[in-house]
Amino acid sequence: LNDNPSHYKIALSGTMKSPKINFEPPFLMLMPVPLDVKTETAINIIPQDYLRQSQIQVELPKLELEDGDRIYPFSVEFPKGKDIVLSSDGTNKELICHISFRSSRPVSFLANLFFVDKEEN
Repeated sequence: LNDNPSHYKIALSGTMKSPKINFEPPFLMLMPVPLDVKTETAINIIPQDYLRQSQIQVELPKLELEDGDRIYPFSVEFPKGKDIVLSSDGTNKELICHISFRSSRPVSFLANLFFVDKEEN
C-alpha cells in the first residue's frame, strides 16, 4: 500500500449449506380403498438451511393403465400455504401437506412424488 512492495495475504474460510427438505414420515403408504373413494394422509415437510423465502411445488405422477389410458389419481393440498419462510430465530417453519388418492379404476403401483423449490432443487 502507498507504493510499499510488501504483499498481504488474506485467508478466508467458510461453510456453505445447501437448502434441503426432509419429510415426516419419510415414506408414505396409502391404504387400499374401494373404487372412487378418497384416501388421504398428512405429512410434515421440514425445510432446512433456506436463507431466503422459497415456495414448494409438487410434481405428481401420472399412471398409465394397461389399456393405455393415463390417470392422475393424486392430489396435494397445503392448508397453511406452500411458502418456505425464515423464522426470526433463523430456522425454517415446517409445512403441512395433505396427499390424497382417488381412482375410478383398479390400480396398484409404487410412485415418487417430487417436491421442488423455487430454484428447482
